[in-house]
Amino acid sequence: MKKNKIFVACDSTNIFKIKKIIKETQNTRLKVGYKFGLEFLNSKYGRGFISKLKNEVIFADLKIHDIPNTCVSTIKAIKDLNVNYLTIHIGSGLDALKACKKVSGKTKLIGVTTLTSLNDKSLKEIGYSKNINQLVVHQAKLAKKANLDAIVCSAHEVGIVKKFFKKEVITPGIRFKSKRDDQKRIITPKQAYKNGSDWLVIGRPLTKGNIRKNVQKLIDHLNK
Repeated sequence: MKKNKIFVACDSTNIFKIKKIIKETQNTRLKVGYKFGLEFLNSKYGRGFISKLKNEVIFADLKIHDIPNTCVSTIKAIKDLNVNYLTIHIGSGLDALKACKKVSGKTKLIGVTTLTSLNDKSLKEIGYSKNINQLVVHQAKLAKKANLDAIVCSAHEVGIVKKFFKKEVITPGIRFKSKRDDQKRIITPKQAYKNGSDWLVIGRPLTKGNIRKNVQKLIDHLNK
């Protein structure tokens, strides 16, 4: 049976907590990878910890966003970590995306569309004239043009993204209930997979409180 795939967001700088998250999310029912963001990668022991991780799917969520030369240099600088997935903001521009794809090697380069902490109102405040769906479609087309390996978007947009981008789609903003925290476009795990997500990124709903219980809750939720 095909396993549902999730990235567990390891959002902490505490090595003991990260080790606990990895240990207690291991199970036979789900395919599990681990996402490390800027918080952990910039922490005192973060880089060293990731360099020693073996036999895990590692997602470096750096969300690179800079001029092409700096983006490329960043990818080269973390080559030794041998991460499986790495994020870059599609807003860095087509030249940066193409240049990064050329040097990414075996690491899958993921284009970040529009953060799930934003909504139409937020976009207007920033200065965009397009609404969420229009902008994400535009970004998906750019990702395709740059031959990126995957896209990050809200599960609400997976249906429209997959019309233009046929590779992996990774979706954050996953919640069992309506508690949003700092997210604006949230969705349940079951609905996200139904919409066509390939990977879900789940943080606090799994890592806060009893991790093993939370994992079982997720498995039960998906099998209802």
